Amino acid sequence: MGGTFNPIHHGHLVTAQEALSQFNLDKVLFIPTGNPPHKVENDLVSAEDRFIMTVIATSSNSNFFVSRIEVEREGESYTIDTLRQLKKIYGKSSHLFFITGADAILEILTWKDTDEIVNLCRFIAATRPGYDITRLEELKRKLFKSRADANKRIFVMEIPALSISSTDIRRRVKSSRPIDYLLPEGVNNYILKHGFYK
Repeated sequence: MGGTFNPIHHGHLVTAQEALSQFNLDKVLFIPTGNPPHKVENDLVSAEDRFIMTVIATSSNSNFFVSRIEVEREGESYTIDTLRQLKKIYGKSSHLFFITGADAILEILTWKDTDEIVNLCRFIAATRPGYDITRLEELKRKLFKSRADANKRIFVMEIPALSISSTDIRRRVKSSRPIDYLLPEGVNNYILKHGFYK
């Protein structure tokens, strides 16, 4: 599960747990983006701090692990480089699932080496209830020759908790509104202690 995790919140955790269960995964590896090429955020806290918040948020779940793979990589963080490295670590026969929001997967055509990415992993596209998947179906048609291939590579998973967003949490902190219960208490405390997003 990749993302900026700026900050990580309950929507991310519920999504990861649901994917673990629905797709019978061995584990979920959270990979905070080191230097995201697509996101230009004024309030992006350091990769190290986002890594620490992700560790805090996931520490109580024995099926959740956090990787420093992108935090330690120099230069921009590209999904293709991470997937190649994960295949080396876990072996070519490993089955990788990339868990992300449906909105994020719609940007895949702008990612570096898209064709190789879709061959190295399957995608779990998490949506909110009532999400219009029309654009996702269009993307499948662009990426794959047949509908059967597309349905074996991109799976849609509905998650109610996705209405929580990192963007909203940052806005709330900036305007001194409460963020309690939107993210783990330890992450909330870390944000307040370091004065992030003010």
